Amino acid sequence: MELYYSFSMLIVIASFFMYLNYRFLKLPATIGIMIIAMVVSVFMVICGNSLFPNTLQHFSQLIREFDFTEVLMGAMLNFLLFAGGIHVNINDLKEQKGPVMIYSTLGVIISTIVVGYGLYYILPLVGIELSLIYCLLFGALISPTDPIAVLGILKKANVSKSLETKIAGESLFNDGVAVVVFAIILSLAQGTDVDLSVKHITLLLFQEAGGGLLLGILLGYTASRAMRNIDDYKLSVLTTLSVVMGGYLIARYFHFSSPLTMVAAGLFMGNFNKKFTMTSVTKDYLNKFWELIDEIMNAILFLFIGFELLLIPDLPDYWLPGLIAIVVVLLARSISIWLPTKIIPFKNKFTPHTLKVLVWGGIRGGVSIALALSIANSEEKEFIVSITYFVVVFSIIVQGLTIGKVANSQKLQEQK
Repeated sequence: MELYYSFSMLIVIASFFMYLNYRFLKLPATIGIMIIAMVVSVFMVICGNSLFPNTLQHFSQLIREFDFTEVLMGAMLNFLLFAGGIHVNINDLKEQKGPVMIYSTLGVIISTIVVGYGLYYILPLVGIELSLIYCLLFGALISPTDPIAVLGILKKANVSKSLETKIAGESLFNDGVAVVVFAIILSLAQGTDVDLSVKHITLLLFQEAGGGLLLGILLGYTASRAMRNIDDYKLSVLTTLSVVMGGYLIARYFHFSSPLTMVAAGLFMGNFNKKFTMTSVTKDYLNKFWELIDEIMNAILFLFIGFELLLIPDLPDYWLPGLIAIVVVLLARSISIWLPTKIIPFKNKFTPHTLKVLVWGGIRGGVSIALALSIANSEEKEFIVSITYFVVVFSIIVQGLTIGKVANSQKLQEQK
């Protein structure tokens, strides 16, 4: 029952914050909820001990009891990625398959290296020593763009379809590579023996990414074939739920990438279903159900991100390395976007303005925080979690609120 009470409280708080944002702030719902949660967190930290110490203590304990990494990576992310994939047009994605594939693989690796070495050489200039392996670890967890944040914010940003597909497609597929890179560097940082041969790393990537994609396609195909002969919205919704929840269990058992499994299954079902004989009522219920799931999960996730301030009491002490990390991450993002365009002959040309939007659209979110929190307790973990929070908050608030303006600052001259 404790879990039920905790989720009940979070749902109540999220709905109240969403109401406040709708009435007064009028920001995108996810960003508004996060900002309000951060303001409340700051108020509780500053005034909580003197005004209502028991409330602060109980609420902080509630946030600590949630395993953010497990809740996000093991549950919420699967629903959100399936909901995102089911609404992506596969034909648009095919047109941008080159950039999406390169940025979700090579781009992540380039960014990890640039962030890692950048921090390693810059932090000592301000009196902070962090070993190279932990700098690279931070680079690995902060390099993948967050699919939840990106998809949620792009809905409100007025960007061209081709640009939206590039940014959204990259964010949907880069988790497989990022998790493998993060896992390898984390094993090295914690002194665990790990096989760094090209063969072993390639096999890991094939197992995580390839296995996840194949499983997702198989699940999507099987469920789609089953739904072909039914026209009942209740059964259709239940079938898609079983794909997400059962698919996660299968992916976890075989050590496949569950995020990529959900993306592949969502893409397959969202596009293959168009050939079905479902009535418009069934299609409408199915779309609205997953849209509602998407909104609820996003509200809870960004509420979590805002309240994470309560778990980092010394966050103000990290403002300088946090600012340095923001600059380094943006620089690394720029290099990881610009360099492939110079060495790979993409089908479509990339104008300077297109590159600028791609760089600014690389939004980080809950996935980076979840990976940072998965590190074993140490001084390095506290430092990495703190600067990760700075980068994520800057990315969601500043980049998220201005990506539309950046995209429309001049007329795009992109070959479609």
